[in-house]
Amino acid sequence: MDELLKGKSAIVIGAARGIGAGIAEVFAGAGARVLVADRDGDKAKETAARLGTDHISAALDVSDKAHCEAAVKQAEAAFGGVDVLVQNAGIFPWTTIEHISVDEWDNVLAVNLRGCFVSAQACLATMRSRGGGRMIFTSSITGPRVSSPGHGHYSASKAGINGFIRAAALEFAPWGITVNGVEPGNILTEGMKEARSDAFIKQMEASIPLGRLGTPHDVGKACLFLASDLGAYVTGTTIIVDGGQILPEGGNLSIEPE
Repeated sequence: MDELLKGKSAIVIGAARGIGAGIAEVFAGAGARVLVADRDGDKAKETAARLGTDHISAALDVSDKAHCEAAVKQAEAAFGGVDVLVQNAGIFPWTTIEHISVDEWDNVLAVNLRGCFVSAQACLATMRSRGGGRMIFTSSITGPRVSSPGHGHYSASKAGINGFIRAAALEFAPWGITVNGVEPGNILTEGMKEARSDAFIKQMEASIPLGRLGTPHDVGKACLFLASDLGAYVTGTTIIVDGGQILPEGGNLSIEPE
């Protein structure tokens, strides 16, 4: 696995911590040089330094096209180009549809959905000049597969990402660029540990057929497949990384007859 991305360069957005940091770590371990981009520039710098001297960082608001274009130029100057883009940045405020303000709705879609569009557009020219590339977007099981009260805007943004993946895959295929996504379930990140009690986390684990929450590296390994030559003939689709979370009917894991 340590040679799968040897000689490749990657931009991972939303990579200061959590799932994004896990993706960056897996890519670095596979030989890629990584630009760690995040709205929290200081934390992004810390994460890049932890990966090693071959890696760099950028403070980036993914909803801002100019920020994405600047990150691409930074990667071109440092690495010679961009072979892999991962847009992982996302926000998920909890508000029922009745109470979502227009500004909150627009902000969620700007980061989660517009961020995919402007980051892909920013990377297109450099990938085309290199004869191909890989674009990977972090969607979710929430929206495309399931949903919950309070996540109307989040669900809409993530379902939109899956539609964008299919359209971009068709448009970019003639240039040798594949476009795919991952749909994580419940992943045990720093944020989850800070926001949820141990009892709540154990309850979540009990609802998952594999009996545990996912790790950022679980998502990173799915991204590695899509970013490497192993996934060269895969485009326009997503990989669900959820330990079987969406499989049980009615949340029932029992094998006893009803």
